Amino acid sequence: MTEPASVSAVRRREVIDALRRGTVPQSGLDLFAVGLDRFEAALDDDLATVTRGGAAFHAVRGDYGSGKTFFARWLAERAKRAGLATAEVQISETETPLHRLETVYRRLTERLATATHQPSALRAVVDSWFYTLEEEVLDGSEIDEDDEEALAEAVDTLMERRLADVARTTPAFAAALRGYRRAVTAGDGTTAEALIAWLGGQKSVAASARRAAGVRGDLDHFAALGFLQGLLTVLRDCGHPGLLLVLDETETLQRVRGDVREKGLNALRQLLDEIDAGRFPGLFLVITGTPAFYDGQQGVQRLPPLAQRLATDFTTDARFDSPRAVQLRLPGFDLPRLGELGRKVRDLYRGAARHPERVTTRVDDAYVGELATAVTGGLGGNVGIAPRIFLRKLVADVLDRVDEFEDFDPRKHYQLTVSAGELTDTERNAAADGADDIELELP
Repeated sequence: MTEPASVSAVRRREVIDALRRGTVPQSGLDLFAVGLDRFEAALDDDLATVTRGGAAFHAVRGDYGSGKTFFARWLAERAKRAGLATAEVQISETETPLHRLETVYRRLTERLATATHQPSALRAVVDSWFYTLEEEVLDGSEIDEDDEEALAEAVDTLMERRLADVARTTPAFAAALRGYRRAVTAGDGTTAEALIAWLGGQKSVAASARRAAGVRGDLDHFAALGFLQGLLTVLRDCGHPGLLLVLDETETLQRVRGDVREKGLNALRQLLDEIDAGRFPGLFLVITGTPAFYDGQQGVQRLPPLAQRLATDFTTDARFDSPRAVQLRLPGFDLPRLGELGRKVRDLYRGAARHPERVTTRVDDAYVGELATAVTGGLGGNVGIAPRIFLRKLVADVLDRVDEFEDFDPRKHYQLTVSAGELTDTERNAAADGADDIELELP
C-alpha cells in the first residue's frame, strides 16, 4: 500500500469529508482518480491550445455512475493549474434551460472560479483586470500614479482598445465596465456592486445603477454570447489565458417539451459554430451526457447538423477509443477498478488517521474488495452505479469506526445495510427487489 505523498491536511480532509457525505469533492480528485490517465496527454494538449488563444471542445459520454461529474472536476483542477478560470454549470429543465443562453451565462458567472478565488470570482477578476491595465499604463508612459485624473483617462483609453471587438457587437458590456470603474473610483459601493451583478447577467438590478452606466434592461439570449466574449477578454488580460466551461447533465434535454428540446439543441449547435468561427479564443467547452442523449431520437440525433458534429465511432473495442475524439467515452467501473478506487481512498484516509496501523491491518486490500463486491450486490449487481455509495460506506461506516474504536473489527461487527433513503432514484431502482433495506453478509 502506497500512501499519497505531499498531500496537505486540508486537501486530504476536504476529499474525505465529501466522500463521507456521498458527494464528489470540489478539489483533490487527482488523489484518487482511477482510469483517467489515458486522457491526460490529449487533454493537456487541449489546455495548451487554449492558453495560446485557441479553443477546444469535447462531449463526454457515460451512463449514470460512470464518473462524468468526477471527470469534469478532475479536468477543472488541471485547467486551474494551467492558469485557466473554470465554471461548472448544471443544465436543468427549470433552473438552467440550455436554450436560454442568458441563464447559462448567469450560472457561469455565479460558478466562476480560479486557482485563487472560489465562486463567484467575477468581481475579483474584474478588479484584477483594472489593476493590470493601470500597471500597463504606468509602465508604458510618463503618467504619475498620483495624477488620478490622467491615470483614469489613460486606463479608459486602454480599456476601449482591449474591448474594441466586443464593443462592436455588445457595447453594453464595455459600458457596464466603464460605469463600474467610475463607481469604484467615486467610492460608490452600491452602484459598483449592482453593475458587477449586471455584468454577471443577474436580473432586477437597480435602474439607477444601470442609468449610471448608460445601459438598459436585462441581459437577453442574443447578448449572452457577446458577454461571454467580453469575459474571455477580461480573463486573458488579467493573467487567465482561458476558461473551461462545463455544461453538465445535458441529457436533461430529453425530458423537456419537444419545442424546448429543439431550441436547446439549436443553442448548443450555435455555440459550437461560434467556437469554430474563432469568436471565443481561450474557451474550452465540455458537455456531459448519457449515451441515450447522444444516440437517441430524443437527444442529439433530433438535430442532424449537431449530430454530425458530435459523430464518433464507438463500434471498436473501448480500449482503442481515441482520447482526441470529439466524444470521449468514460469506461465506467468494474469490480477490479472499484477495488482500486477503494484502496486509494483507504490509503488517503490512513494518512490523516489517529490510528493508521489499525486502518492498515483491519481494512486490508482483501476487505476493500469484499466490501466492493457486497455493495455492488446490493445494487442489483450494477457496478456502474456503485462508486458513490461504496465510498460513502467505506469512509463513514468502516474507516471512521476502525479509527475511532479500538475493538471494532469490520469483519466481525459490521453488516452492510443499504437503505432506500440514502440512495438516489437511479440507485434505488437498481437495488435488488426494491426492498427498503438490503442486508448482505460480507464474505
